Amino acid sequence: MSDNQSWNSSGSEEDVEPRDESGHLIGIVDLSGVLSKWTNYIHGWQDRWVVLKNNTLSYYKSQDETEYGCRGSLCLSKAVITPHEFDECRLDITVNDSVWYLRAADPEHRHQWIDSVELHRSIKEGRREKGGIQGTIFISPPLVRLLADSGYGSESSLRRHGSMLSLTSATSGFSATSTSSFKGHSLKEKLAEMETFRDILCRQVDTLQKYFDGCSDAVSKDELQRDKIVEDDEDDFPNTRTDGEFLHNNNGSKEKLFQALSPKGIDFKGEAITFKATTAGILATLSHCIDLMVKREDSWQKRLDKEMEKRRRIEEGYKSALNELKIKSHFGGPDYEEGPNSLINEDEFFDAVEAALDRQDKIEEQSHTEKTRMQRSSPVPPGDVYSTIGTHRFANKVEEMVQNHMTYSLQDVGGDANWQLVVEEGEMKVYRREVEENGIVLDPLKATHSVKGVTGHEVCHYFWDTAYRNDWETTIENFNVVENLSENAAIVYQTHKRVWPASQRDVLYLSAMRKIMANNENDPDTWLVCNFSVDHDDAQPSNKCVRAKINIGMICQTLVSPPEGDKEISRDNIMCKITYVANVNPGGWAPASVLRAVAKREYPKFLKRFTSYVQEKTAGKPILF
Repeated sequence: MSDNQSWNSSGSEEDVEPRDESGHLIGIVDLSGVLSKWTNYIHGWQDRWVVLKNNTLSYYKSQDETEYGCRGSLCLSKAVITPHEFDECRLDITVNDSVWYLRAADPEHRHQWIDSVELHRSIKEGRREKGGIQGTIFISPPLVRLLADSGYGSESSLRRHGSMLSLTSATSGFSATSTSSFKGHSLKEKLAEMETFRDILCRQVDTLQKYFDGCSDAVSKDELQRDKIVEDDEDDFPNTRTDGEFLHNNNGSKEKLFQALSPKGIDFKGEAITFKATTAGILATLSHCIDLMVKREDSWQKRLDKEMEKRRRIEEGYKSALNELKIKSHFGGPDYEEGPNSLINEDEFFDAVEAALDRQDKIEEQSHTEKTRMQRSSPVPPGDVYSTIGTHRFANKVEEMVQNHMTYSLQDVGGDANWQLVVEEGEMKVYRREVEENGIVLDPLKATHSVKGVTGHEVCHYFWDTAYRNDWETTIENFNVVENLSENAAIVYQTHKRVWPASQRDVLYLSAMRKIMANNENDPDTWLVCNFSVDHDDAQPSNKCVRAKINIGMICQTLVSPPEGDKEISRDNIMCKITYVANVNPGGWAPASVLRAVAKREYPKFLKRFTSYVQEKTAGKPILF
């Protein structure tokens, strides 16, 4: 057996699946591409680069990051592939208690992935961990001296070579499991000694082979010389001399021929003795190893029985616990998120949403102090900028929305409007009118509030200006201005934080700020911010978020009470009357009771948080009318 050849523990060479030069299984086609993978309930579906190769499914964040290693992988030998019952693009791959939820771009791609995974899964690859034994090698002193005398190194170098030797070739047939079962110090020593014997034996075979090759060459030369001598004898026969010189010359040539039969530098007898000693040492070591293994067989069998019984009990406990936690282990997957076929009931949906909102509130409380320390400012355009309609392409639509808010939003909540008072906290009152369309809650909300120490211009400024948005708005994950239409109008795209199990929402809207002059001197001017949904080529809807539709108005009027005497007007003399209206179509499949409960909880908190922020920002600053 060659130096780099290895055998398995049964003595036969390991069976290997047929592979090509690149290491791929012959007849199996690899597959790679982009699939959407369910990450968690916060980020939902995310595009990942998925690779199917050698019976293993791996995924990367993107195709450009494949060289940095995969983020996860599944062996498909025991995988269960389940096409989703309702979603034609989705497939679930389960291995034990690990589940990957994947979505293809279309049903055809899903069928392609399922077929490829099934084909790879049917191929069973037998793999074996190759290892070796490392340890200190003890060679008997007589053998060390014999090897040193035979030219295989000094005694110290042989001992040093043996002690530093890594046994990974001849002993690779002993797997990590089998060798760990024989942890006796003597057995490890003997196995290490056998490795040294093997190396020495290989060198001895090479030396003897050189000897035999030299002998073969000498014999060939001897035959040629012999033929030449015979020819010379025949030519010189008539001229024989009586002084015996002919015989002397011929005998000298023959001596040279016989000397050539023995290669220089090789002691055949010594090599034979060393070879015999090495093989005897191997046989003695093998005999000793067999004796050790036979003696330990009984004790190890008892230990094996105990371990198997312990494993049986653990497996039973594991299966029992797995059955109990099977549903909970997958709770949070895409089957439990918002949708027409969600496995979560309405009460559990509400509890999960409420728990997520509570966590967001705690995070906001912790970060509120840091936000108040950050001082931001942006230049305030002159008041006449907000009095003009504008010339951009949405100018007529903005004017229409402004007039609707001024006409209907300021109407009294009494009469036939069917407004229901749902929250009343001090000066703040929140009303709701229940409206449903195709099972989707479209309840309009209306809130009235009075805030001291601020003006309508200041409230609308901080509500409209995106420079301050992240300071007071806690539900937004990120936003960006898609297009600035004018000094008082812009198109904004924003995504809201995911509240599991509800789907993530995004919204694209036009935000405009206007000043409406009073009809007479006794009435206050009105400041208004209207936000309404629009479409834009640079912010198309995606399958990662549910696009919500909004129509929101923030209408503010400043009330001033005359100061005493000749005093100047201060913030103690002003009050802002706020009317906030919101018409939101959330889309999706969230239960109506959950949407109404969340609106009742979040809108008052939003108004209190925002107005408190405006009071903090304007405190000690000149009044902006």
